[in-house]
Amino acid sequence: MDRNPSQKRAVHYLYPPVEPFDQRMLDVGDGHRVYAEQSGRPDGLPVVVVHGGPGGGCSPAMRRYFDPAIYRVILFDQRGCGRSTPHASVEANTTWHLIADMERIREELGIDDWIVFGGSWGATLSLLYAQSHPERVACLVLRGVFLMMQRELDWFYGGGAGQFWPEQWGRFAGLVPEDEQGNLIAAYHERLFSGDHATEVKFARAWAAWENALASIQSNGTWGEPPAEYARAFSRLENHYFKNAGFLDADGHILNNMEKLADIPGFIVQGRYDMICPPRSAYELQKRWKSGQLRFVRDAGHALSEPGISAELVRIMKQLGDA
Repeated sequence: MDRNPSQKRAVHYLYPPVEPFDQRMLDVGDGHRVYAEQSGRPDGLPVVVVHGGPGGGCSPAMRRYFDPAIYRVILFDQRGCGRSTPHASVEANTTWHLIADMERIREELGIDDWIVFGGSWGATLSLLYAQSHPERVACLVLRGVFLMMQRELDWFYGGGAGQFWPEQWGRFAGLVPEDEQGNLIAAYHERLFSGDHATEVKFARAWAAWENALASIQSNGTWGEPPAEYARAFSRLENHYFKNAGFLDADGHILNNMEKLADIPGFIVQGRYDMICPPRSAYELQKRWKSGQLRFVRDAGHALSEPGISAELVRIMKQLGDA
């Protein structure tokens, strides 16, 4: 079903900002310390927010999708990004490390099961966590589905999206020699991990700018230059994961294991004009997940902040909170 909530209604629906009542750094091993926080109601319905990227980090705005009188909201920064340390590190940093970190957080906070709320790469990690620990997931709420499949990487880094945004694609691809443009993930990897900080920042900003410019349906293709250290962590981590195909054992791993989610209810909110994660993935996911509901938002792209997407997510969380 296509939905088109008004912008005014979407903004109105976001809850006022709240401050965390608990912040901590967890030693998860391998030299990594992971930032985690709690806000809202301490004895409320627990929901864990899984940020995108990989490498994007959580933000205070992510707390605003949940009624603080109902929800106990857990945010965390995945390994290597945000407030987690060491910053921008890819050592001992794989999908399976992140899933183990989520379990560590759940156990540390004394939570039996929780709602898992994630978008983009956060949807990927949410699905993989649920397939690994289905007994710990009360419900999945996903946005802008990314299944960590080669066809998705080919779309975004192989020229598919570039057919719609040729100027931006030209700048992104044109930073490397023409004979390396057939594999931009590998070409950027060489430069993002060159050991020269200035080179890493230059290519990190270009990598992040290509993605950010296409996130919103309202985009005009321009994006302000991101801070150097944020861009470096985001781009190195994302490239590291994509170069290694998400550390999954097969292309289509998530779809091939959907029977593990048969008893888990969930919602998928997908922008109809998502240029980063095209709707095909959300559609194929729902076809294999009979307890999952797919809601297309008509005038929306990829970003969490898209008005229609924000409204739909808040509506879903209100529905779950009222149940």
